[in-house]
Amino acid sequence: MPYELFIGLRYLKAKRKAAFISIITVISTAGVALGVMALIIVLAVMTGFEEDLKEKILGTNAHIVVLKTGGGIDEYPSVMERLKKFPGVVAATPFIYNQVMLSTGKNVSGVVLRGIDTRTDAQVTNLHKAVVEGKLANLDSPVSLPYAKSEPPLPGIVLGKELARNLNLYLGDKINVISPLGNITPLGMVPKLKPFRVVGIFNTGMYEYDTTLAYVSLAEAQDFLGLGEAVTGIQLKVADVYKTGDLSRTINRELGFPFYARDWMQMNKNILFALKTEKMVMFIILTLIVLVAAFGIASTLFMIVMEKTRDIAILKSMGATGRSIMRIFIFEGLVIGVFGTAIGVLGGLVVALNLQPIVDVIQRLTGFELFSKDIYYLDHFPSQVVPSDVLLISVTAVAISFLATLYPSWQAARMAPAEALRYE
Repeated sequence: MPYELFIGLRYLKAKRKAAFISIITVISTAGVALGVMALIIVLAVMTGFEEDLKEKILGTNAHIVVLKTGGGIDEYPSVMERLKKFPGVVAATPFIYNQVMLSTGKNVSGVVLRGIDTRTDAQVTNLHKAVVEGKLANLDSPVSLPYAKSEPPLPGIVLGKELARNLNLYLGDKINVISPLGNITPLGMVPKLKPFRVVGIFNTGMYEYDTTLAYVSLAEAQDFLGLGEAVTGIQLKVADVYKTGDLSRTINRELGFPFYARDWMQMNKNILFALKTEKMVMFIILTLIVLVAAFGIASTLFMIVMEKTRDIAILKSMGATGRSIMRIFIFEGLVIGVFGTAIGVLGGLVVALNLQPIVDVIQRLTGFELFSKDIYYLDHFPSQVVPSDVLLISVTAVAISFLATLYPSWQAARMAPAEALRYE
């Protein structure tokens, strides 16, 4: 062990008459630990939110959507075959997208109606996995109730869990779908209305989707909206979700006008940018906690330098160089910073990896719901630890601690032995 490190470690053990310095050292170490712990927990939660949001978006929506300027795609089977030949495209499925109103009794709600091909949609999205009641395949055939044989069979519709709850609907209930783009009569535009039967209820875990989406079969959507054989667009699933930007540009270049492709990042760029910016800002703000702790390290070293004035003078008289004296106090400050960082990393990982159970315990003890799915778009508290984030936080904390040691150490190194021993 270098003698500079040995002396620095000994200086951490304050004498009885200088116990106050020891208290300040503990506080500085605790400050670094709390700052690192807060950074790890907050970044893990924000990363968890971001990844969970991406999973919900990619589970309900396609990776790339191909649309046609000015209307629907009439020749969609041939366009689908062309799209499947692009490198990286795994599967394709047509879809119809339109805004309608759902009416049942006294309840009315505006929703987005999607027409899907149940045979190919499962290859592109995870909607079939989100269905918690009924079956998605029931969309393909008219449904009649066993206890009401006199009623004619109705086409099926699948609703989001929150939407069904808001409209007080259950499996087998009848609901009217109203399109504002109805038929033109001598009396003007008359909205088009058609009854459907609820054959499934899905739960994506994302409140926004579960309250605004309804699915019918592709053929029923074409018939109800008067599209003929056309569809709104084609959804694509790709092998690498983070290379959709390059692939969408390639599709735009190869297909040309009037077709255009948009990837999932473009369609959700506002919320993804907001999450990324918020994560960066929170990292900067919480780093201030470590900076405050660094001031504690600096003040501790200043007090130790003042207490050890005679020791510094004796060491210099014995031949110690200014660089060696500087190393003594740098080592001392780094020990505080590294030890505090290690405690913070350990505590942060324990909390971040067990955040949901901790939140559940707090909610049971306090009786207060910390995380309501009626307010937030997720139904659980996500937390994901990224090793690179932990490494960045650790390096940043140690670097700040190191910078805090430089000035006090430099002041100790430039101390003249004669001046130090003048009043001894």
